[in-house]
This record gives sequence, structure tokens and C-alpha cells, in this order.
Amino acid sequence: METIKNLVIGFGKGGKTLAKTLAQRGEAVMVVEQSSQMYGGTCINVGCLPSKNMIINSERHLSFAEGVVHQSALTDRLRNKNYHMLADEPTVEVVDGKARFMGDHQVEIELGNGDHRQVEAERVFIDTGAQPVIPDIPGLTLGERIITSKEALSLPYQPQTMAVLGAGHIGLEFASMYHQYGTDVTVINRHEHILNHYDRDVAEMVEQDLISAGIHFRMNTNLVQVEATADRVTLTFDNGESQTLDALLVASGRRPNIDDLGLENTGIQLTSQGAIQVNERLETTIPNVWAIGDVNGGPQFTYISLDDFRIINNQLFGDQTRSTKDRFAVPATTFLTPPLSSVGLTEQAARAQGYNIKVYQQAAAGIPKAHVTEETRGLYKVIVDQDTQKILGAVIYAAESHEVINIVALAMKTHQPYTVLRDMIYTHPTMAEVFNDLLK
Repeated sequence: METIKNLVIGFGKGGKTLAKTLAQRGEAVMVVEQSSQMYGGTCINVGCLPSKNMIINSERHLSFAEGVVHQSALTDRLRNKNYHMLADEPTVEVVDGKARFMGDHQVEIELGNGDHRQVEAERVFIDTGAQPVIPDIPGLTLGERIITSKEALSLPYQPQTMAVLGAGHIGLEFASMYHQYGTDVTVINRHEHILNHYDRDVAEMVEQDLISAGIHFRMNTNLVQVEATADRVTLTFDNGESQTLDALLVASGRRPNIDDLGLENTGIQLTSQGAIQVNERLETTIPNVWAIGDVNGGPQFTYISLDDFRIINNQLFGDQTRSTKDRFAVPATTFLTPPLSSVGLTEQAARAQGYNIKVYQQAAAGIPKAHVTEETRGLYKVIVDQDTQKILGAVIYAAESHEVINIVALAMKTHQPYTVLRDMIYTHPTMAEVFNDLLK
């Protein structure tokens, strides 16, 4: 059995950054990735970057085929860059294979040619990410006409009609994107409304904008049967109605990717949601074994995976003060047109927690830059604690909100009063300068 100082299972954001850092310290690192198409992780290959590139391409009025070619070239370039970022390090070995635990620190790797390697590592970092949830619905089997967001990024055809199962951020992003490419899109939502974790005034504005744009919604609806042929898919709903379309995109959430990882051969424990259980330092229930990114059940964002790296790096080589307890004011964006971004508490949550709040609100149409971009839809909403003048939360549904929300998050993270944003001098014309008027 081979021995190694550090074993990283999975080539995701946190794991690859940690591997690079370890290598720069002169430590030996083995990185195991089961797919050569996933160097760099989900974000680069089948998530954030290719999907946002496709969204931007649709807003630029490229055809669907042109959008696929453009994002494929981008993804290939980034994947190659990420591979060489590690493979060119003299103390790093990148191994293409499927890792499976034989014991707490012993791993067997099944290589692509059928051979096997057995490795014992002093430290193990599990960074295997997440995978789509496929609901247990009769006939719902992935194929040419039943796809996930991964396949939706590079379909060899553009569906003229498509249903999206799920109205979470992935479902809504892809529904909006495909609609902008010219596909007739229907979103199947088992709830009465979308975006239930937002205040209703915000959620209703987004919902109405999507409907006005031409996206169809089946609310309070469950899919009960699927029948797929070579070129069509027929859906049957719980009210007895049916619909036949070109494709079905399954966007029912993602779950930690632990399948066939051999965790039953270890003392690693799982949470009730099927994630690898970790403490605030991201340590599993086995010493010197950590879990990074989506697999540990934290927020499923690549920037959280990067923060996981920072925590582990601080525990290994720093002053050991960083942990997930420090993680607050984490912004998030759903990349619609315009994008929907938020950080902290909603108005409803702040009131429920007993805060004495003031709500500052303004329509995006009141910002000069919104007229420059010709995207005047949306609003800004900031919730302030009147007793401390600290910002409790914000939601921005407007052009460039994915950039502006980071300013709010920084103010919250550094415990600045809202007046700091109010009195800042901003460049003009920008969407950020709204704070001068919004927070009066």
C-alpha cells in the first residue's frame, strides 16, 4: 500500500485550492478525480461559470447553438487551466479514478483502465461535491429528453418546448435562460408561489415579471408520471392533466455526493440530510479527515467551498481562530434578468426575531444607471435595526445586483452602521449610488 501525506478526493474549489497551498509548502499531495471533465469542480464545468456564460450569451441575443459553442470553449479553457494549476506542481499527483474508503485513512482508487491503487494518507480531505436529486416518479429516468442542469448546458438541440421541474434558483435560472433563447418554458412548482424564503412583496414582483416575460407556471402541481420517447416527453400531473414537450429539465435540488465512497468502512458519520457530519472546523468524526464544500451539508456555493479552504488552512497553518461560527452576512444571487440578490434577514424574519426595524425601499426605476442599461425593473430593500443602526439584511432585485449586494455584505460583516453606505461617495452612473437616496 502506498503512503501519502495529503489525499484530496475531488477536484472542487476548496480541495484544489488547499492542494495548491499544500504543494507550495512543499508537501506531497495526491488529488483523485473520477472524471477528466471535472477538473476544477462543479462551478467551472457544469455550474456557475458555464451557466452564467449561457445566460449572458442569451442576453446578448446569441442563438442557442452559438451560446453552447461559446460556453464550451470557455469551460474547456478553464478546465485545462485548473488541471495544470495542480499537475504542474512537482509535489502534486493528479490521479484519474474513483476513490473508495477501505478504512479511516485507507483508500482504494479504481483507475480508468481497470487497475487499482491502494493509498494510506496522513490527512484526507473529502471534496466530492453534490449531485442532482432525481425524484422517485414513475418513468422519470435521465436520457436524451429528460435532463439535469449539467446536460442543459450543452444540448445538441434547442428544445422548442421545455418543462422545468422545480422552482429553486437552478430551476428559475435555467427557465429564464432558455426562455431568452426562444424556448417555450413551463415551470412545475409544487408550492403556491415561488421564492418562499423571500418577503412576499419581492417574490411576487419577480414572479409577475417572469410571467409577463412569457414563462408559464404550474403552481400547486405535482408531477406523477413521465413517458419519454426518442424526441418527446409526456408529463402527467396530479390533477389528471398531461402535457407533451420536447424536454424535461429536472431541477429538484442537489444532495451530497457520497455514493460508493465507502464511508461504511470508516467511522465517518452522516447528518440526517445525508451530508458528511463536520464540526465548526470542518473536521469529520475521524481525526485528520475533513469534508469540504457541498458534501459537508453547508450552503451550496463555490465561495463557501473557498471559505471552507480558508478555515482548514487556518486550522493547519494559522492561528486556529477561523471556523464556520464566523460565517454570517453571506450574499447569494439567483441570476435572472434582472438578477435577484440577498444577504442577511428578510423583513419578515427580522420582525419575527423581535428587532425594532426600519425598512428602506426604492424602485430600481429611480436609479439613473437603470435607465442607461434599459433595465428598470425591480427594487432595493434594506432592513435596519433602529436600536443599533446596523444593517440586518437586504434584497436587491435589479440590474447588477450581484455586484452591489457585496457592498452591503461588506458593511454587515464589518458591523458598519447603515449611514456609512448612505454617506459614501460613489462613482456615477452606477447602481450602487442608490444608497445615497435609498437610506435617507
